Amino acid sequence: MIYLIIAAAIIVLAYLVLNFYPALGGKKSQETIRRINVSKNFSNGKFINQIPTPMDMKLKETLKLVGQMIKGNPLSRPKGGIIADSLDPKFVRENRADQITWFGHSALLLRINGLTLLLDPMFGRSPSPFPIFGPKRYSTKLPIEIEELPTIDAVIFSHDHYDHLDYGTIRKLKAKVKQFIVPLGVAGHLVRWGVDPQIIQEHDWWDEFTFRGLTLASTPARHFSGRGLGGRDTSLWCSWVILSEDTRIFFSGDSGYGPHFKEIGSKYGPFDLTLMECGQYNERWAGIHMMPEETVQAHLDVQGKLMIPIHWGAFSLALHSWSDPVERAVKAAKQLGSAIATPRIGETVSIGAAVYPNSTWWV
Repeated sequence: MIYLIIAAAIIVLAYLVLNFYPALGGKKSQETIRRINVSKNFSNGKFINQIPTPMDMKLKETLKLVGQMIKGNPLSRPKGGIIADSLDPKFVRENRADQITWFGHSALLLRINGLTLLLDPMFGRSPSPFPIFGPKRYSTKLPIEIEELPTIDAVIFSHDHYDHLDYGTIRKLKAKVKQFIVPLGVAGHLVRWGVDPQIIQEHDWWDEFTFRGLTLASTPARHFSGRGLGGRDTSLWCSWVILSEDTRIFFSGDSGYGPHFKEIGSKYGPFDLTLMECGQYNERWAGIHMMPEETVQAHLDVQGKLMIPIHWGAFSLALHSWSDPVERAVKAAKQLGSAIATPRIGETVSIGAAVYPNSTWWV
C-alpha cells in the first residue's frame, strides 16, 4: 500500500508539473496550428530538417555517454569562473553606431540602424526548467542587468530550447520589448509568460519581411526543438538574416553543418558579420551541433567577412573542455584565411571597423 501511495503521488506530481509549471512553456493558438499544418517544413506531425538528421543512439552508446557525463571533464568549466566586462547603461542608450555585444552562449545585444535588438537573450543562471539542478553559468554577473537595459525594439529567437529561450528572462524583460520575432510555433510560450500576442511575430523558413527600416529573413538551420515531454519538433528552429542599408548580419542559431549555409549565402550574402554556433558539440550529435572546423566552413559558405563564435563561454552542455570551441575555431580560421573576432563577454565590437578583438582572453 505504501508503494502504491508513493507511485500515485509521483504520477500526480508529474501531471501537475507537466500541465501547470510555466517554465515548460505554453500551447499554440489555433492560427499558429493552421499555419504549421500548411508549412512545407512540417510533415507527419513534426517539423523536419532539409536533410536527414538522425539523433538516436544505440543503448550501448547511450550508457557510455551517461558514464562519461557522470565522470565529467575537469576542464569543462573555467577555474574561478569568468568575470564579464561591465556594459555602461548610458553607452547602450546613447551610442548609435552599428555594434554588437556578446553576453556568453548565444545571447547578443545588437545595435543596427539606430535600433536595439536582442538575439536569444538567455540571461538566467542555468539553462534548465529547474535552475537549481541545471548547469550553472560561468560568470556570476551579466555585463548589464536586465533592469538597466534600454527599451528593446525587438527580441529575436532562434528556437525554444532552454539555453536560448528562458522563462525567468522573459518575465523580467517583457515590459521593455516592443516586438518579439520568433520561429513558427514558439509564440505560445511567450503568451503563457505574459507577453501580449499582438507584439509577437511568428515566421517560417524563407519568410522575408521589413521591420522598422531593416530587412529580416527567417532562414533554415539543422537542429530540433522542444520543451517538456511530447513537444519535440512541434515548433520550428531557424537562423536569421538581418540587413540594413549599410550592414549585413547572419545569426546561425543552433545548427549542424549542411547545404543550407551555401543557400543562405547565395541568396543574402556576403555578410559583414556572422554570429556562428561553436560549442556544446560531440561526434555523437554532430548533425545538430557543428564541430568548430565546420563552424568556420559554414561562415565561409554564407560568404561572411568577420565571424564571432558563439554558443560557448557560459555553460557546459557537452563533454569538451570549455575553451576548446574558440581555440579550434581560431586555428581553423587561420588555416582557411578567415577573419575571426574573439571578444570578451561584455566587450562591444564595432561592426565594419578595421580593428576587432582578437585576444586569447580565455588562456
